[in-house]
Amino acid sequence: MSPSSYFQLHFLLFPLLSPGPPFWGLVNAAWSLCAVGKRQSPVDVELKRVLYDPFLPPLRLSTGGEKLRGTLYNTGRHVSFLPAPRPVVNVSGGPLLYSHRLSELRLLFGARDGAGSEHQINHQGFSAEVQLIHFNQELYGNLSAASRGPNGLAILSLFVNVAGSSNPFLSRLLNRDTITRISYKNDAYFLQDLSLELLFPESFGFITYQGSLSTPPCSETVTWILIDRALNITSLQMHSLRLLSQNPPSQIFQSLSGNGRPLQPLAHRALRGNRDPRHPERRCRGPNYRLHGFAAFWILEACKLRSPNLGQTLARTTGVCRRQASPSPLHEPMNLGAGARRWRGL
Repeated sequence: MSPSSYFQLHFLLFPLLSPGPPFWGLVNAAWSLCAVGKRQSPVDVELKRVLYDPFLPPLRLSTGGEKLRGTLYNTGRHVSFLPAPRPVVNVSGGPLLYSHRLSELRLLFGARDGAGSEHQINHQGFSAEVQLIHFNQELYGNLSAASRGPNGLAILSLFVNVAGSSNPFLSRLLNRDTITRISYKNDAYFLQDLSLELLFPESFGFITYQGSLSTPPCSETVTWILIDRALNITSLQMHSLRLLSQNPPSQIFQSLSGNGRPLQPLAHRALRGNRDPRHPERRCRGPNYRLHGFAAFWILEACKLRSPNLGQTLARTTGVCRRQASPSPLHEPMNLGAGARRWRGL
């Protein structure tokens, strides 16, 4: 097995070799950052500390127009989806200086509603958290190399609530015929014809900060991007997740729930967001807005002050928001809840 393949296997099937996260930095010298690192994840995001950054461009997610396929795993720690080598899924824009390639989709959840996400917003947890793990394909050849270098990884994180409806992408992963195929540790099931764009809300903003992997070796080379619109799954789907076992069938049942890492100190790290509190939620048009998030509104406003024609041109090409609607979820965290109103085109 090549070193990169070994790292990928270890990264996905990280065994429970220690009593838990507080001891990670003690049982293995290579995991020392888990104990002494100053930029560790996950964190509690206090919205009053989020700085609006008008220079954050929209996020761009590309699948090449193809449906996704890959393997759903029960790793013994979480539910993991490994995409096939083709199509390649890339994310760029936002706080990212380079294009990053999707390596894994990870789902973490709790034993009770409202307490399953790794990250929190204003001390409030969510029932689950979906993490899309990407590596910098412009600077590094694989996930292993990227995890050891600067600007190596990017993780998009989406929060999940329990409600009466369900996100269509997650419904494909969590329907009874699929989820029962990975009931025990190391179980795997191949899926195809997945539309990744259906995972994302119709429109959204994001909060970003510099952090680490939330599993060993806790490398501090991650740009976290937290999507500020929560997704929904049904109570039945959540119940099915909690029936998944950390162990093989020959061992006693232990639920896969509650395996997230505890919160880490944010310290003096910056939290940046792409929503302007002075111009909160806006209704937008444009076919790319679903995946692209916000345009840099205040840059366009400045352009219009100096050159109305230039401002109009930029507004047309970026699909800039034009109307003010209800308050932004960045500054009203309750809008992250199950009843949050999503934006729609004009």
